[in-house]
Amino acid sequence: MKLLLDEMYPAGLALALRERGIDAVTVAEFGFAGRPDADVLAGAADQGYTVLTENVSDFARISGERVVGGAHHRGVLIALSSRFSRRPAGYSAIVAAIVAVATDQLDDRLVYLERRDRT
Repeated sequence: MKLLLDEMYPAGLALALRERGIDAVTVAEFGFAGRPDADVLAGAADQGYTVLTENVSDFARISGERVVGGAHHRGVLIALSSRFSRRPAGYSAIVAAIVAVATDQLDDRLVYLERRDRT
């Protein structure tokens, strides 16, 4: 899986994901820092990346518009801030949730990540 982390995620999370075999880069590393969300999704799609974000409202709309318009994307993973912390102590929960869906068919889908450590 190739994963592009939206701007709210730190480089440390990308490193933690790479340690688990996920090809993860931040928006800054990708060269898209400060760019509009539509550009982020388009760039990710062009380069074969799935996007990780907590920005449900914008990415749900943008990904839907993209598909309706005949373009496609490699998927959008939503890690709600109410479920996942972006702090280093929360990395393991986000990584586990991403690893759990890494082999799923994500093309053109918006997927809400679930915590694996809760019952």
